[in-house]
Amino acid sequence: MNKLECILGNFKMKNPVTVASGTFGSGKEFKDFYDLALLGGIMVKGTTPEKKVGNKPQRLVETSGGIINSIGLANGGVDDFIKNILPEARNYGTEIIVNISGSSIDDYGYMAERLSIEGVSALEVNISCPNVKEGGITFGTDPQMAYEVAKMVKKNTSKPIIMKLSPNVSNIAIMAQAVESGGADIISMINTLIGMAIDIEKQKPVINNIIGGYSGPPIKPVALRMVYEVYKAVNIPIIGMGGIMNTNDALEFIMAGASAISVGTGNFVDPYIPINIIKGLEAFLDKKGLTSYTQIIGIAHK
Repeated sequence: MNKLECILGNFKMKNPVTVASGTFGSGKEFKDFYDLALLGGIMVKGTTPEKKVGNKPQRLVETSGGIINSIGLANGGVDDFIKNILPEARNYGTEIIVNISGSSIDDYGYMAERLSIEGVSALEVNISCPNVKEGGITFGTDPQMAYEVAKMVKKNTSKPIIMKLSPNVSNIAIMAQAVESGGADIISMINTLIGMAIDIEKQKPVINNIIGGYSGPPIKPVALRMVYEVYKAVNIPIIGMGGIMNTNDALEFIMAGASAISVGTGNFVDPYIPINIIKGLEAFLDKKGLTSYTQIIGIAHK
């Protein structure tokens, strides 16, 4: 019996350990470190309808305990992904989860339809993006817009839909309930917090775009609290992420209610963290005499 078999509704993985979008490229950047088939899944770098060059440098800075990025979704666009990235990625022996973004609700429908193809296991929907048709309001901070995006994606694909929630809201549970109502199969959380850094010699912000997404170990308590809250608010599974660096971190997320976890910034620190977590989870289950990691999902609520 595979103690780590992960079943997220109609989406299955060999284990609950994935790597977060934007921190693992398309997978080929890490394939020399270990066999990617060992992973439960790879959330590939975000893809948009058209090619994007992203924000002007400097767009990445290391700060206390983590990093701030303002990459601006730089990517070759969906056509480039289908032609040049997916053919290799589908042979890695693991689930390929494609992270999609858009600047309108119609964009998300288009992306869902284009990626309803062989080799794509699931879609992770990034709603931490501005809706250009609504004056730049972020999809992920408005429950109605988040609902509409989920509904649009659901309408245009039969693939499992993972809605990635932004933490930059006053009530994360309401956002989770909105995407569940819209048809989301799974929730991934959290995306980055908003942060900045200042160069005291130049006396101006380090990031050209001034603010960026803050990730790394310091955000773990925030992410953990939000997973705990959302677990009680919805009936769909959660993929937890945010500062996970080792097995203990992963176990905390699982006990808070996550059915799977994702390593993000940790991949930059030590590429072997996801593999070490898989081994660590197996060792923990053996030590506790458990037959499946699912026996501890949400156990902190009991």
